[in-house]
Amino acid sequence: MLTDSFQRPLRSLRISVTDRCNLRCAYCMPEEDYVWLPRQDILSFEELSRVVDVFADLGVDDLHVTGGEPLVRQDLDQLIRLLAQKPQLRDVALTTNGVLLAQQAAALAAAGLHRVTISLDTLRPERFRALTRRDDLARVLAGIDAAQRAGLRQIKLNTVVLRGSNDDELADLLDFGRQRGLEVRFIEYMDVGGATQWSRQSVVSVAEILEAVRQRFGTVRAVPEVRASTPAERFELADGTRFGVIASTTQPFCGACDRARLTADGTFFTCLYARHGVDLRPTVRRGDDAGLRTLIEQTWRRRTDRGAEDRLRLAAGRQALALAPELRTDPHLEMHTRGG
Repeated sequence: MLTDSFQRPLRSLRISVTDRCNLRCAYCMPEEDYVWLPRQDILSFEELSRVVDVFADLGVDDLHVTGGEPLVRQDLDQLIRLLAQKPQLRDVALTTNGVLLAQQAAALAAAGLHRVTISLDTLRPERFRALTRRDDLARVLAGIDAAQRAGLRQIKLNTVVLRGSNDDELADLLDFGRQRGLEVRFIEYMDVGGATQWSRQSVVSVAEILEAVRQRFGTVRAVPEVRASTPAERFELADGTRFGVIASTTQPFCGACDRARLTADGTFFTCLYARHGVDLRPTVRRGDDAGLRTLIEQTWRRRTDRGAEDRLRLAAGRQALALAPELRTDPHLEMHTRGG
């Protein structure tokens, strides 16, 4: 098994298929305008499939397709079909904001998609509009229904919790998931990529999230994870309802992180907080799979990233990772580019 300098294996890969998104969420894309990756640099489905083959040969068995918003990439089900056929991959998942899911859920399920995670930060239309600058909550809810009808399993709902925006809805969101048999995961607001409005005061910690759940539902118990590298700590209510909390900001899990990220133009990042990545595109387009394997191996073996832990040590001096002027000169710093 390929391991880094801290003996962390390479097991999970998130591939971004586009840096474009049809929402403008306050915690991810709060600016008025963005610099996009050149279209000619975006890897084709065949190129992405070849890259995944190399990663899989090196030990990756868990694959997440992300964006931007992946469903804005035309004919995405064709890529899912290529990926789902790979015997090394035990899990092929998709993370989406759900706006276009109602139209595509059946095709994605038929292509072999294993799981889907859908962003849902609020159940209130006016709040959705304020958080995303779009009026698409009804479409997201329709996408959730369509995913269930299509038979997609293990549907999860991701909620980024922001103080003063949606932190009073946690119990309602958990109840929404419980009624539909869906697992909700609450995510601490992270200071990564395009979160230019991030402040420590806006972060609702895992402790506060659990207290809000207890006030509504009573006893909450921790559920041990089979795989230590799972980013979400899972909990269970008295009636058996399970939910997760991803506490990357206040309780980082860098020591067990086995994730790599690939942008839509082929830049390889070993940490969500990394300032720089490794450009795989020239090697991919030369058709040099042996060279690609060597490049990935060397990069991972040298990996020393503990980005979230480093950020936590900044304490009171902690600010957003990157400011708007820097993001305009280097779009690879954006979370929506590297597949948050």
